[in-house]
Amino acid sequence: MKRIYAIMTVLALCGWNTTQAQNVETEITVTDKGKEEVIELPQGMITEVDSLLHLYNTKTYMKPATDCNVPNVNPIYTKEEYMERLKRIPSVIEMPYNDIVQTFIDRYSSRLRRSVSYMLGAQNFYMPIFEQALETYGLPLELKYLPVIESALNPKAVSRVGATGLWQFMLKTGKNYGLEVNSLVDERRDPVKASYAAARYLSDLYKIFGNWNLVIAAYNAGPEKINKAIHRANGKADYWEIYPYLPQETRGYVPAFIAANYIMTYYCDHNICPMETDLPAKTDTVMIDRDVHFEQIAHVLNMDVRQIEELNPQYRRDIVNGTSKLSALRLPSTQITQFIDNQDSIFAYKAQDLLSKREEVKVNDDVPTYTKSSKSKSRRKGRRGRGSRRVTIKNGDTLSEIAHRNHTTVAKLKRLNKISGTNIRAGKKIRVK
Repeated sequence: MKRIYAIMTVLALCGWNTTQAQNVETEITVTDKGKEEVIELPQGMITEVDSLLHLYNTKTYMKPATDCNVPNVNPIYTKEEYMERLKRIPSVIEMPYNDIVQTFIDRYSSRLRRSVSYMLGAQNFYMPIFEQALETYGLPLELKYLPVIESALNPKAVSRVGATGLWQFMLKTGKNYGLEVNSLVDERRDPVKASYAAARYLSDLYKIFGNWNLVIAAYNAGPEKINKAIHRANGKADYWEIYPYLPQETRGYVPAFIAANYIMTYYCDHNICPMETDLPAKTDTVMIDRDVHFEQIAHVLNMDVRQIEELNPQYRRDIVNGTSKLSALRLPSTQITQFIDNQDSIFAYKAQDLLSKREEVKVNDDVPTYTKSSKSKSRRKGRRGRGSRRVTIKNGDTLSEIAHRNHTTVAKLKRLNKISGTNIRAGKKIRVK
């Protein structure tokens, strides 16, 4: 018998206030067999929904469901019902039930409902890419939900430790799998290239562990930490056996993956409506052999710069660096011919302002020259004069009065000015510092 609880929030799925931010927690307390522990949440579960709703694709092609009439409640089911649903997911990856998995299901179905609604709509942009990459390497298609927990399907996601893109590649791993990263380009942000790199990495991890739950854990923590945990667990190559020896975030990673598969499959049973999605126009690529700025393209082709950025997220400074090597520019298919026909105008538009790196510079050689002796004199003079100060002696002044006015002593004045007695003459200058 299912129990129904009101969602502890004021949002209505059909009329979101997108300016209202969620409170972000980076850790969660889970209970397993009566024992409580705190584990870190994956990056995709701490992403604020407002940042997702302000992405170009979201604002341009997505909107809250207009026919969503479900009650604003989150049904909670029995343990047996959750177990039965997990068992029905068509998967070669083991997805067992336990209290930790339940904690993550509850979080997706309640606190992260708006994020789930976004991801259900945004998956129309990305899942075909993920599935094709996974299929190419013969991997289980349910791995397509890894970016759900990695980035909440935000192609611009950057974690607190620098992992980047939909698949959250760290710099070293991304480069190891052929992703170019430099000051102008970061292919970790390219959905297609990053997906194929992730599929290769997952395939390599499976060759090491031969167990998909361990592969998923290794994708998060790295194979070295998983091997260390297996060693500490007396060689037991099972995620749930090595669980106590894993880093905090990795302890929640596989349960979060299971929960993501659950919620992306059974969202209707929790009264979550996907955002409606209009797919963007078909796109194509043109190869560029010269540097070009997005603003040059946008101006001549009458496009929105943000659309070009969304189609080419790998370019970090809005510059396609075609001079370095032949580089791909993705545009709507209808704009490709226009780009080719107007290349000269595009490359010429504000080139000096937008592409300001000079190819050659003249060195200023109009500088004064000094002889060796004059340089030496200048240095000595500079050392002598550094920090010195002189005052003019007035009628009736005494060394004591001058010292008092200038916050020094008579002895210092005598030493600075080589005075042996006390006689001084009005009109003369005297060093006080």
